[in-house]
Amino acid sequence: MPAEQLADRIVLKHPKGSSAEILLYGATVISWKASDKRHPEPFERLFVSNKAFLDGSKPVRGGIPVVFPCFGAPTHADHSRLGQHGFGRSEVWKWDGVVMDNEAGVSVRLTLEPTPKIQAVYNKPFHLSYVVTLAEHQLSTDLHVKNTSTSPDYPPDVLEFQALFHNYIRAPASEVLIHPLQNLKYLDKTDPVFKGLKTETRAGVDVRKMTDSVYEDAPQNYEVTWPGGGIALRSVNLKDVVVWNPQAEAGSKIGDMEDGGWERYVCLEPGFVRGFERLEPGRTWIGQQVLSVIHEERRLNL
Repeated sequence: MPAEQLADRIVLKHPKGSSAEILLYGATVISWKASDKRHPEPFERLFVSNKAFLDGSKPVRGGIPVVFPCFGAPTHADHSRLGQHGFGRSEVWKWDGVVMDNEAGVSVRLTLEPTPKIQAVYNKPFHLSYVVTLAEHQLSTDLHVKNTSTSPDYPPDVLEFQALFHNYIRAPASEVLIHPLQNLKYLDKTDPVFKGLKTETRAGVDVRKMTDSVYEDAPQNYEVTWPGGGIALRSVNLKDVVVWNPQAEAGSKIGDMEDGGWERYVCLEPGFVRGFERLEPGRTWIGQQVLSVIHEERRLNL
């Protein structure tokens, strides 16, 4: 069976051996296994801390959490009662069935709508649909955001939000390089003094020190590579991208981070997080990413 519904998760399996697991809690992808030309047996491509909570008691530390409707601490008046990164990653989503099942791959859909718990802190009408697609060497995630307002009031009830895929890519943090980010403007959230935008000068961005950078108006095509491996990431309607790794300086203070976990991943996170997407009543916005295995050595291209 290509898509199996368990009590707390959905398991996807491809006939060529790749697989994925999606928790209903937070719609968080907690596993993606895929092979490459050097490694014929599928292996784990995502990092999940061995101290992560998978029981729905708090957001998962690792995998691919869904950030909605705010990134980081809320800054919009509509989000003032929300916590860090909003509620998308900390609510139980509903299983909505198989979207596609053929030789190319399998897709499933999860949905989230306002619940009494959400309405207590967020009173905007919305419908979220999250489609996860597994192929032999690819994993894609599509977030559909619909403004379900039917209010006749003027001005219309516009939905203003941010969204992001918080990818924890399993990789040796001391050796990764990410490109192309050179010449982009970015916010360096680790700099306590300079609060403006910096310009990226590196052809390949590393995370050998604590990194928390938000790049504006990025190309939406990236590669994160390391000796012998790599992942390509393509996004649609996600104009910004975040590169994050806390290193020991901050990582050792994260309660659900395994010892030395920051050495085993890099977060490359496409999103719409500088400013807010505006969605009129009845309209739908779709943000997409596609993660693809890189089969050959590419580091010499920098």
